[in-house]
Amino acid sequence: MFDKVLVANRGEIAVRVMRACEELDVGTVAVYSEADKHGGHVRYADEAYNVGPARAADSYLDQKAIVEAARKADADAIHPGYGFLAENAAFAARVEAADGITWVGPTSDAMERLGEKTRARRVMQEADVPIVPGTTDPVDDPEEVVAFGEENGFPVAIKAEGGGGGRGMKIVRGEGEVEDALASARREGEAYFDNDSVYVEKYLEAPKHIEVQVLADEHGNVRHLGERDCSLQRRHQKVIEEAPSPALSPELREQIGEAARRGVREADYTNAGTVEFLVEDSGATETRREGGGETADPEFYFMEVNTRIQVEHTATEEVTGIDIVRWQIRVAAGEELCFAQDDVGIDGHAVEYRINAENPANDFAPTPGSVETYDPPGSVGVRMDHAIREGDEIGGDYDSMIAKLIVHAEDRDRCLRRSERALEHFTVEGVHTTIPFHRLMLTDDRFLSGEHTTKYLDEELDDAAIEEAVERWGTEPSAGAQREGAAMHELTVEVDGKRYEVAVEDLPRGLAGGVTGSPGASETATASDSVSTGGSGGDDGDSDGPADGDEGMVSGSGEAAVVSDGAIQADMQGTVLSVEVSEGEAVAEGDVLCVLEAMKMENDVLAPAGGTVASVRVTAGETVDMGDTLVMLQ
Repeated sequence: MFDKVLVANRGEIAVRVMRACEELDVGTVAVYSEADKHGGHVRYADEAYNVGPARAADSYLDQKAIVEAARKADADAIHPGYGFLAENAAFAARVEAADGITWVGPTSDAMERLGEKTRARRVMQEADVPIVPGTTDPVDDPEEVVAFGEENGFPVAIKAEGGGGGRGMKIVRGEGEVEDALASARREGEAYFDNDSVYVEKYLEAPKHIEVQVLADEHGNVRHLGERDCSLQRRHQKVIEEAPSPALSPELREQIGEAARRGVREADYTNAGTVEFLVEDSGATETRREGGGETADPEFYFMEVNTRIQVEHTATEEVTGIDIVRWQIRVAAGEELCFAQDDVGIDGHAVEYRINAENPANDFAPTPGSVETYDPPGSVGVRMDHAIREGDEIGGDYDSMIAKLIVHAEDRDRCLRRSERALEHFTVEGVHTTIPFHRLMLTDDRFLSGEHTTKYLDEELDDAAIEEAVERWGTEPSAGAQREGAAMHELTVEVDGKRYEVAVEDLPRGLAGGVTGSPGASETATASDSVSTGGSGGDDGDSDGPADGDEGMVSGSGEAAVVSDGAIQADMQGTVLSVEVSEGEAVAEGDVLCVLEAMKMENDVLAPAGGTVASVRVTAGETVDMGDTLVMLQ
């Protein structure tokens, strides 16, 4: 077994991995950016190292810095969590090549085979796993997309090879949308996965999203741990996941589980992973609603393999009693799975609720800010995975996750009732959260019946119902005034990149932050008391990919700007992905002026009215703060 594991991630997933390490008596090392200097995962770890500034590309995605931190800490293994570098085969290869450091995950070769979606589709075909009709080679010409759409019918989906959970995916409903969608998907693939290759597949209009958790060791053993239903999504990002799926028959459950095992074995895959499927009902649900007789099982198609742990692994752990993260570490250490497939049983039902700092009434727009009150529930069957405490700051640099609430009971009905009580007693103040949305779902007939599909939230649920839920159960964000400091302060000191904490009494106002320095250098106090915590870099909607979670960047529909005297201003901190207009250009109401990415969401900034672009104040790649002027219109 390892002596010390470095967790190359942040937030709740980093803490989750550290807890598994503790179970194995393994030491833990955190890495952190400047924005996360006081983050929950840093507090939890045995030791911590600074790997760069807030921008993920300069810290959590800096492969060299992370490996160097592992060397400094004498860590003999690196666990990537989910998001950031978790599915980066090049990083896995770098760790594999590092003397004395083990990669906790599938081999880089297996990650390449399954991480790029076109290669994964070919592997699954060879394993006799059904796949959605689509290309098995990358496409780079709009005419190829048009030809595929004409042959197979629109809509089609353009997907980034390195993406997942909606990241780098664009839906095309007609020939006229192809060129822009292709360019956008390639841009997101390059920006977030360092891979602009995309492929095309038939888009299923209203499927169920079913995924199978797998574990495989280096001794030829492959096990599946049952399935999860992840169909409740907004903009392809999962918000509620449950195990097992309420929509599968025992026969279909067995077929999908065995298909996942075949595919993983064909890919020579080891460690934990998730095989994702789309299940098309083919009218069976509608027949049941109308009181019809027997119907054929729905058809299922392979979608992708997530070569990492996922945000929603917790639901599977609750119903199987198997600690998946601990087994990740044990498998990486060369141990053999000690249970047979027949030993895997499903005990009751579990649901995971993603508690994000988002406003459901505003199209789930992120609402970063200070968490003034944090009072999570706790009772029988209630599990909290989080890395936050009262007073922490949910920043805009990473994802918006605050916590994961996981509820388990002997059956689905009891689980949902227990969930009602847990959410009722979950208090978060200072930022908007998704708690009101989750409480609404527990009154929603479609969700309660288990017949919702991936389109239900985006296309069928009444927005007014969400607004009423937020008004009834939500809390308004505060102005974020800082609290008065106490007599004792925790001072963070960095020496040669390693983090230390000291207690200082009666620290002068303005110095209650951190101190950075290096041997022989004078120490300089910073003036920040804020904490940036929450989820990892990413999910899975999965969430999760690189600078995100299991779940990653998605396309938002809100206008991420405000207007003041012709100035189009950012209404949140973010990064300018692209500028779509130039000075002197005439625009119409609704035209896209620029694209702003904030907290994993790609938001089109739209012209509020027709006019002429007087000036463009930003460039692609630039970071902007709330209130910064993006474009001047006249």
